[in-house]
Amino acid sequence: MSTRTVIRGGLVITASDELHADVLIEDGRIAALATSGTTVAEGWTAERVIDATGKYVIPGGVDAHTHMEMPFGGTKAADTFETGTRAAAWGGTTTIVDFAIQSVGGALREGLDAWHAKAEGNCAIDYGFHMIVSDVNEDTLKEMDLLVQEGVTSFKQFMAYPGVFYSDDGQILRAMQRAADNGGLIMMHAENGIAIDVLVEQALARGERDPRYHGEVRKALLEAEATHRAIKLAQVAGAPLYVVHVSAMEAVAELAKARDEGLPVFGETCPQYLFLSTDNLAEPDFEGAKYVCSTPLRPKEHQAKLWQGLRTNDLQVVSTDHCPFCFVGQKELGRGDFSKIPNGMPGVENRMDLLHQGVVDGHISRRRWIEIACASPARMFGLYPKKGTIAPGADADVVIYDPNAEQIVSAETHHMNVDYSAYEGKRLTGRVETVLSRGELVITEREYTGHAGHGVYTPRSTSQYLN
Repeated sequence: MSTRTVIRGGLVITASDELHADVLIEDGRIAALATSGTTVAEGWTAERVIDATGKYVIPGGVDAHTHMEMPFGGTKAADTFETGTRAAAWGGTTTIVDFAIQSVGGALREGLDAWHAKAEGNCAIDYGFHMIVSDVNEDTLKEMDLLVQEGVTSFKQFMAYPGVFYSDDGQILRAMQRAADNGGLIMMHAENGIAIDVLVEQALARGERDPRYHGEVRKALLEAEATHRAIKLAQVAGAPLYVVHVSAMEAVAELAKARDEGLPVFGETCPQYLFLSTDNLAEPDFEGAKYVCSTPLRPKEHQAKLWQGLRTNDLQVVSTDHCPFCFVGQKELGRGDFSKIPNGMPGVENRMDLLHQGVVDGHISRRRWIEIACASPARMFGLYPKKGTIAPGADADVVIYDPNAEQIVSAETHHMNVDYSAYEGKRLTGRVETVLSRGELVITEREYTGHAGHGVYTPRSTSQYLN
């Protein structure tokens, strides 16, 4: 049985509007909005009334880049779909888009089926899938068409990780040409992996083995070069391009130039690049291993350029690239050899709060916060307006957010299945109080009231920025 819910007295914030309004929820969807205190709003009756006075009422976050249970370097990401989606809900995210992986020599379908099996019945919030294409061939290209038709409309390729996920320029071009025909969106990990491998080998030969060298060999120029190359290949193919986890100001400049030329090129960054730096990678006693991810953290001066890119819309989306590995037993695989440290960081629970801190610190506006964390990812990946906004007909994925609550981020209090926090001890203003997913309470006044299996698989249309 569906419960009618009214959320009263809050400031409703979407990507386009801020208004003091009451929100009526029926049958898992937003039924209506009405100005608080008006006859219409006062006339609404419901079994459940949530008082949001003094709080924000915002759409649930859409994290379009997560890796739950992802195998990497002989281990796998520490969060399952159950623990990871529960942590996401705690952080105000109500939809994730995770990555299914094609094995080299295998079919896309096999990879997708394996990820469906991991997620089904285990998620606290709704989820979709992108497809990692590791092996471009005639069969793969035909499968891309079929996947688009059934709601897997984005495909990730790697210019990095030779021997694992790497695609050469010819394979990338062929996949882009197919995407140009079938409406799919190519997502690119843009780093020159062939050159990086040479620098890794040279660094290890010199005895440079600590975590900080991970950042030194994965040079910003090699991110910029790969970003430029990906843009030109997409231009040749007549295809749109989405560059994931942009970390370097030089790569932002490539995206900005392409967009100034009118090309359908889009960029994503992540909270770790906005708040952390190579100073973290250089932390002593192997602590820097906690911050090893790819693209790597950059020197602090890159942060201002990333925030600027978010303000100017040269970067459109902030996702987490949530791929957690425990410090003990997983990150430690790389003691004495930085190239063996599993690449990835936890963050699915922290994104909405960190970006709100960006509002508090004056980097972005409240509406831009909602745009880059909710609306733009939903539009980019064919989920809007079902997800990413508060409007009649949208799924009732709603967060009651206390903008004045203060919190200190810590592994002792987070809900991700990982033994450290990348933001340990950081003071933040703003905190999630209550979360609804399709009208059901998942977090109720800072208590988890959701359950595994509530979240359902959500097929996606093609990118709404490009139609």
